Amino acid sequence: MRRSEGGTRRIRVGGPDGYDVVVGASDTPAEVAALLGAGVARVLVVHAAAVEHLATSVADGLAARGVQVHTEVVPDGEAAKTADVAVHLWGVLGRAGFTRTDAVVGVGGGAVTDLAGFVAATWLRGVAVVQVPTTLLAMVDAAVGGKTGINTPEGKNLVGAFHPPAGVLVDLRVLHSLPRADLVAGLAEVIKGGFIADPVVLDLVQADPAAATDPRSPVLAELVARKIAVKAEVVTADLTESWLREILNYGHTFAHAIEQVEGYRVRHGDAVAVGLVYAAELARLAGRLDDATVARHRTVLEAVGLPTTYAPPEGVAWDDLLAVMRRDKKTRGAMLRFVVLSAVGAPERLEGPDEDLLRRAYDAVAAPSRD
Repeated sequence: MRRSEGGTRRIRVGGPDGYDVVVGASDTPAEVAALLGAGVARVLVVHAAAVEHLATSVADGLAARGVQVHTEVVPDGEAAKTADVAVHLWGVLGRAGFTRTDAVVGVGGGAVTDLAGFVAATWLRGVAVVQVPTTLLAMVDAAVGGKTGINTPEGKNLVGAFHPPAGVLVDLRVLHSLPRADLVAGLAEVIKGGFIADPVVLDLVQADPAAATDPRSPVLAELVARKIAVKAEVVTADLTESWLREILNYGHTFAHAIEQVEGYRVRHGDAVAVGLVYAAELARLAGRLDDATVARHRTVLEAVGLPTTYAPPEGVAWDDLLAVMRRDKKTRGAMLRFVVLSAVGAPERLEGPDEDLLRRAYDAVAAPSRD
């Protein structure tokens, strides 16, 4: 991790031939232009309506440098990550004559960066993309690492591609106006990084939960940089998820099941928080993890206001959640695979756990169904 003037940090992903995540960027339009480099004649700026001001600033900055800029507003949240939206954006690129030397810029939360990356990955088999995440969740996870994707009725992110960006710009000032519930939800991914690789993250959160949820605090800035550094190290070692990168899915198998049965109306971070506790309980039941570390999952998550139990909607049963988990990307054939811990900072695989263990872990996080 390198520090630049003004406290900006540059975290390298992918080694010498990789890209930078710029944390604390103060001139986003100039940074986007620098990352795109010379020779880019056309840029499509894909953004959510809520961040139109920032997207316009980026577009104006590029236009002032002689770039032909097209902007497209996409739906909020997971509604952006559909085949219909992707087809629409491909049409925009085609009508505007985008070539392999042109680029896409994603400005928004994780759904927007996933979508923008996927469109860039698939247009002419790959054009450059620069990501400008505007939520904590996108900053520490979705925008970093080159995973792109859209959803289908059968599950989340089942269609996608690995497509590393040309760069990622993290302007921490945008967190000042982020709704508190969204900020807290983003901390689930930060805390996940602490459990799988960087215990200092957990110590910082437990020492001062108020600072961890304060968008202006140096503690949150440190947590953001540490979580990005965790992801950068993992992705650099394993771009295409042959194994090591799977540890970044800790808690996600159950979380994605929650999201699907909820119609993606639950925040990803809230689902991940419950998923972390589920994975910890599963590891305990399988004889992998001690009681104290399982309890610490609940303590750290609850300290910042994240959920640790799940109440399914009326009509949703355990079997429905299990069926979704069986379609998880980590599943091989009929065998479910989970990322679990044997200790803090020691992730490992749990393959083909008995269905009784899966159900008992669910019972440990389940609350009564909602009416």
